[in-house]
Amino acid sequence: MKSPRYLLLIILFTAITSSCTTPQEEAQYGKATQELIALLERDPELKSMLELSLAKAKAINPDPNTNPAQNLEEYFQFVSWAETTMPWALLKKEEYPEIFDNIFQGLCAFYFLIDQPLPELEDKGLVNNSLQYYEPFSSWLTTFSKSWGSYLDTEDSWNEEYYQMALNDPNFGLQNGWYEDPANWNSFNDFFARYLKSPDERPIASSEVDSIVASFADSEPQGVWKIDSSSMLIDSKGLLVKSVQLKSIANLIGEDSEYKNAFANGTFTHSFLNVNDYHRYHFPLSGTVKEVRIIQGINPTGGELFWDQESNAYVFNPTAKTGWQTVESRGCVILETDNYGLVALMPIGMVVVGSVNFEDEVKPGKQVKKGDMLGHFAFGGSDFIMIFQEGTTFTLDAPMQKDGNAYQHILMGERLGFLSK
Repeated sequence: MKSPRYLLLIILFTAITSSCTTPQEEAQYGKATQELIALLERDPELKSMLELSLAKAKAINPDPNTNPAQNLEEYFQFVSWAETTMPWALLKKEEYPEIFDNIFQGLCAFYFLIDQPLPELEDKGLVNNSLQYYEPFSSWLTTFSKSWGSYLDTEDSWNEEYYQMALNDPNFGLQNGWYEDPANWNSFNDFFARYLKSPDERPIASSEVDSIVASFADSEPQGVWKIDSSSMLIDSKGLLVKSVQLKSIANLIGEDSEYKNAFANGTFTHSFLNVNDYHRYHFPLSGTVKEVRIIQGINPTGGELFWDQESNAYVFNPTAKTGWQTVESRGCVILETDNYGLVALMPIGMVVVGSVNFEDEVKPGKQVKKGDMLGHFAFGGSDFIMIFQEGTTFTLDAPMQKDGNAYQHILMGERLGFLSK
């Protein structure tokens, strides 16, 4: 029988060796998290900026229930866990149930940590001077998004509990009878990109009238902007926006497109899709498809994100930065209409996975009708841009909210506006 002193030595040795074990060795981190750790080890300056961003986020919101990673080690644990968890679970259910059931708040919590303004990133031509736009962190964020997206394609990402959460959230509209049989949903992304039960669930406004533009998706219109003769976006006050790289319509459409300069002196409009929306998008006009492309980019928030202490919730303003879409993963379909020239249709994948997908039959030469399906987003916030050529006037006449400061949310197929010469 071993002496008590011997046993004490064993206990002390175990405690000492355990304390010498690094957090990386203790934790079984996910693949994307391991890549982040390796990246930070190679780049001490980036590591310092991440630590500063986390510290600034903690100073604004120190509540661990709504700010789940308040130092670097907690960030590694949080990101690794997020790689194989449900969007609902990004915040703690037991201690903050009113936010736990809100996917949008969970996503905001994730991006809040890396959207803090950093002095080191000022004057670098970024949309915001925060890590989510800064290389190489922005590329790593895409790596994380793809890792999470792969999980959300698996059967492990969906079960009866998650279905009930969605069913009990009226924002998803599952109670309205709009959608296909839930038995078809075998993964979270099956649910997220759910089909309508029938086209009749989204009647197309003035389907035979070429001048009426139908909403391409369930979304909230954001406004209309002019484009100058150099294909640069002009803001609502009539002033040229500052950054050529981020505000160029040619860059947005893509340098390898023969139509990149076809929209000089034209009109730009876009609408924001929330995570609760029906995430399949449709043709807003009839015409002939001329070009179909996917443009790879990154997946930041693309707007203004902040913590509101009074409501204990995150607030996101997607209109804070016009032109940010040029850094996103995006699709571009050029549609030739009979009477109103070329129209660029651009689904934008913003926030986490945000993958952009077109229907297989959407190819150059395809003739389409207003309301035909164009494609869908996988998990993530999303936006949709539409650009018109010079000589065609687009008037956005969707209904406004009561305060007159923003547009109401509308459904796919409802009237978005009208065209005139």
